[in-house]
Amino acid sequence: MNKPSNQSKDDRAIDLTLRPTTWDEYVGQEKIKGNLKIILEAAKKRGESADHLLFSGPAGLGKTTLAYLVARELGGMVKTTSGPALEKAGDLAAVLTNLNPGEILFIDEAHRINPMIEEVLYPAMESRKLHLVVGKGPSARTLSLDLPPFTLVAATTRENLLSNPLRSRFGATLRLGYYDAEDIKKIIDRSARILGVTVAPEAIAILARASRGTPRIANRLLKRARDFAEVHGAETVDAEAARKTLEMLDMDEAGLEPQDRRLLMTIIEKFNGGPVGVNTLAAALSEDRGVIEDIYEPYLMTLGFLQRSSAGRIVLPAAYRHLKIKGKEELL
Repeated sequence: MNKPSNQSKDDRAIDLTLRPTTWDEYVGQEKIKGNLKIILEAAKKRGESADHLLFSGPAGLGKTTLAYLVARELGGMVKTTSGPALEKAGDLAAVLTNLNPGEILFIDEAHRINPMIEEVLYPAMESRKLHLVVGKGPSARTLSLDLPPFTLVAATTRENLLSNPLRSRFGATLRLGYYDAEDIKKIIDRSARILGVTVAPEAIAILARASRGTPRIANRLLKRARDFAEVHGAETVDAEAARKTLEMLDMDEAGLEPQDRRLLMTIIEKFNGGPVGVNTLAAALSEDRGVIEDIYEPYLMTLGFLQRSSAGRIVLPAAYRHLKIKGKEELL
């Protein structure tokens, strides 16, 4: 396996630096923060571990950051794993038996947990018991171990793929949505101050519009704009540097990337703007259906460029205007 480059390590270190460490630093998602504060404050007053929490929503919206803020609020440590990493019951058992009282177990990509692993997870979540089968055949026996008080925080980008028994065992399910432009501007402004970069208000507005309502993308665009300004000897990231950065990344000012434009143009050119079924669209794009539904469509729908209907996907007039092409009505 190739070792990651120093640049990638630097980027990861910067990302950790930009991650909020207090509720005040965490911009946006006010309703979710309010709900979490009540849940956590009540648990602390009772001297108990907080209920298990499920965070869902598109990638890059701050689910992992919230998990660490929960741990900080409860005064515990975070142990992190992911659904795909838990390949067999022994993997989960090893993680659970190494937890200390009051710790947070964070499982990312929870929708990819093996159903057999879930069977071990249920009693651990409900009664803090770990049931293991030792041996095989007639001599097999069940071993039951007590687990310390802990809080499971799970994150998923595809809540619909979670089994109902697993979903029902969380005390709260909190769904993160895309951030509005004003919150993204605040995030970019805060990140710029941490990075020691001067960014003009016009540049912040341009980067915010292209950030797809996602803090992770906003910070990525800011870092690339900083790089562009440094290479060209500019002390400030101005509007021109922001536009050139988007051009360099093949993004437009609405945040559309080549794959987004390709999806819209495929529906327009091959299916007369829709409706077209998602399976047919996936075949036309040579793309996985899940990628279309979870990565491309949510943001396009947020912009009002795409509509899901019972008959299929339809490109809306706003997309035609953005792409500067004539809509169906104008062609008649």
